[in-house]
Amino acid sequence: MAEKRFLEQIGEPRCRTTAMGILPHQDITTALELALSLDIPFWPQLPKLRFEEDMYAQACDGLPGFIVDREGKTIRFAPEQFMTELDQYAARSGELSHVGLSAESSVVFDKFLGQDIGSAWAIRGQIIGPVSFGLKVTDPDKKPVIYDENVRGILFDAFQRKANWQFEQLSKRNPRSFVWFDEPGLEMLWMSMTGYTEQQAKADLGAALGQVEGPRGIHLCGKPDWDFLLDAPIDVLSMDAYSHGAVLAVYERTGEFIREGGVIGWGIVPTHQDILMDETVESLKEKLLGQWARLAKQGLDEEQIARQAILAPATCYLTNPDKTESVERAFSILTSLSSVVREEFGFAD
Repeated sequence: MAEKRFLEQIGEPRCRTTAMGILPHQDITTALELALSLDIPFWPQLPKLRFEEDMYAQACDGLPGFIVDREGKTIRFAPEQFMTELDQYAARSGELSHVGLSAESSVVFDKFLGQDIGSAWAIRGQIIGPVSFGLKVTDPDKKPVIYDENVRGILFDAFQRKANWQFEQLSKRNPRSFVWFDEPGLEMLWMSMTGYTEQQAKADLGAALGQVEGPRGIHLCGKPDWDFLLDAPIDVLSMDAYSHGAVLAVYERTGEFIREGGVIGWGIVPTHQDILMDETVESLKEKLLGQWARLAKQGLDEEQIARQAILAPATCYLTNPDKTESVERAFSILTSLSSVVREEFGFAD
């Protein structure tokens, strides 16, 4: 069991709010205002603004052999270029800035750092996780690059350093900072078609997370093997509680994770336009507290679950017909829900 850091270094979140990094906005100012409206602001990723803002494209900064095709909106891996650039990568391995987020890859990050974020309860960064990146990006033979042992080693090394670079930049603005890996691709580990095993992923991801500074987290919207995640060396697990919270609540390991000091991000507010229309603050409160009641049957105090809970939207959503309206409404409902739940448990601070 890895030592949990969140409660000691940041504190009990007590149903405070944050959200996934991706927003559907094309207006930077509006996106920043939305992110800053939450208790734990984050820097927004805006793939609809331009391809460079895509979380996979952003992660290519400093990686040997990876080419971002802005016109074709694709990421390519070039093996020969990888070998050519490998020595340079190794020579600069001590420089976090070499793999840090460039100004060309995010027009938002520096603007976020320039906001009044020092007074926020905490702030958060994010990066696509190495498993998801390695399974999605392919070599010229259309084989995921994570299957290549040499490339895989570079990915896990680089991504933990990318997380540490972000943590370093954020911590200068607010000492209560943390960074999580977005790992939507973890679902693929349990599909029969993948050639990258769960055992290998557990070892690789665990080693990388073990080198991440500050509280460590994983966020995903899908449905993986929960024991795999709850046993990982993480302090924060952020997930789609609207769809999968009922399942997570009955896992015995979930209760152990909380007793160990782990924090769970309950993504309880849907962002899909049609689903959100049928929900209210009261209906979502009932759904969330129902999940916590089931989890409490493992001998937990529901107040402890709430003290170690972050509330969030369930998923990011880029294809709503109303563009940004539903996502913005989801953030508004989230803020109201947090206030109601915090009042329920008597959280005044």
